[in-house]
Amino acid sequence: MGKDKLIRFKENQTFDRLFQPRFEDIFRKDHHLKGSWNRTVFTQQAPICLELGCGKGEYTLALARKYPQRHFIGIDIKGARLWRGAKTATQEALPNVAFIRARIECIDSFFAPNEVDEIWITFPDPQIHKARKRLTHPLFLERYATFLRPGGLIHLKTDSRELHDYTCEVAQTFHYPILHACTDIYGTGLDQQIDILGVQTFYEKQYLTVGKAITYMAFQLPCI
Repeated sequence: MGKDKLIRFKENQTFDRLFQPRFEDIFRKDHHLKGSWNRTVFTQQAPICLELGCGKGEYTLALARKYPQRHFIGIDIKGARLWRGAKTATQEALPNVAFIRARIECIDSFFAPNEVDEIWITFPDPQIHKARKRLTHPLFLERYATFLRPGGLIHLKTDSRELHDYTCEVAQTFHYPILHACTDIYGTGLDQQIDILGVQTFYEKQYLTVGKAITYMAFQLPCI
């Protein structure tokens, strides 16, 4: 392990809003913050939005700056990436940001029914040969439905046309209302209509330099 990673992992332990539970403490178990994020972490009631596979937290931070009246939580398994988001949130003293280091498979251990209002999935691994591992596979959507409020939105932004088309097909198959489905947000000007789409992650900038189209869709899940 590189020296820089070790330094970042050590600094991660100092961030009040970065939660790093052990796998054995959340596997098929409830985290102690489940159902109490607004009361315990943020200290006031406000809608909660998640960014899944948040990486460096570009969307988590951008959304938090744009919507100070809402709360945002970024989730990723990579501690070195989360370091950047957590450090920036600390430096800017953003009161409405938190991060969780955990596998998305354990996400329902962290949130109670109706506790989350919105989910962003930004440039996830499309898992071309492993559909069950896609973050928009029905098995994952079932998990999200256990804590997403009725009418809550799921946003998917990706460079993978295959993942975009797959997710559209899943939504149509299960009759989930689709609010947006665009295969080229910059080519169509959708980024100008929905300004938050203009936030560009580290990976997105790389994809754009090689001419890859960026897709976006937003759909709703029924509550369970």
